[in-house]
Amino acid sequence: MTLQYSEGLEQLKRSTPARIGTGRAGSRPTTSELLKLRCDHAAAVDSVYGRVSQQLLDELGLFSVESGAGDKEVYLRRPDLGRVLPDSSIESIRLQCMHEPQVQVVISDGLSASAIEHNLRDVYPALLDSLQVQGLTCGTPFFVQNGRVGCMNAIGDILQPEVIVLFIGERPGLLTSHSMSAYLCYKPRSGMTDSNRIVVSNIHQGGTPSVEAGAHLGTLIAKMLEQKISGVELLL
Repeated sequence: MTLQYSEGLEQLKRSTPARIGTGRAGSRPTTSELLKLRCDHAAAVDSVYGRVSQQLLDELGLFSVESGAGDKEVYLRRPDLGRVLPDSSIESIRLQCMHEPQVQVVISDGLSASAIEHNLRDVYPALLDSLQVQGLTCGTPFFVQNGRVGCMNAIGDILQPEVIVLFIGERPGLLTSHSMSAYLCYKPRSGMTDSNRIVVSNIHQGGTPSVEAGAHLGTLIAKMLEQKISGVELLL
């Protein structure tokens, strides 16, 4: 019975990155596990309060605008302000972006700047390659500081693209602080909700690899344009 339990525990530990059977010293975690936990917690906090480097934005040719949140503390307290854009950002997007593009790519730090730093260099070129294979064209990409998923609606009102792809940092946990999501929406406009969008989540080294995710997104976009819909009604 003990042998079976031991084998089952080892199998369970191999099947998940979650902290299972890590051991303890009395009623407390072992020192090594406690230190790992504190390290992972610090990495999560750094991801939330970190900034995407200007070097990365310059490298990928992305200009930057801000959401209505202004700074990170306001962003965390007022999620609604991360979904809107101030007049200065709206004007910048109007002046610098192609209007009515087939596919509009937007990047935002969201709740994890490190997710963008770790994944964007791979996922973005893979997406562009996949769009080219599908015979699709892309507008002018840009970065939104302190953005929420709902800012897709505001951008849709400004540029009126057929499809928006938003790469955004996910809320970090104690297993990884590098996880990114890609949200897609067909003809996003004010009033659209999550049911109108689809998402590819857990894009990181231990989840869906960045290059694989980028290639898959091109296929999803082609289906959205073919069916002229996204969200729960899209047939995959």
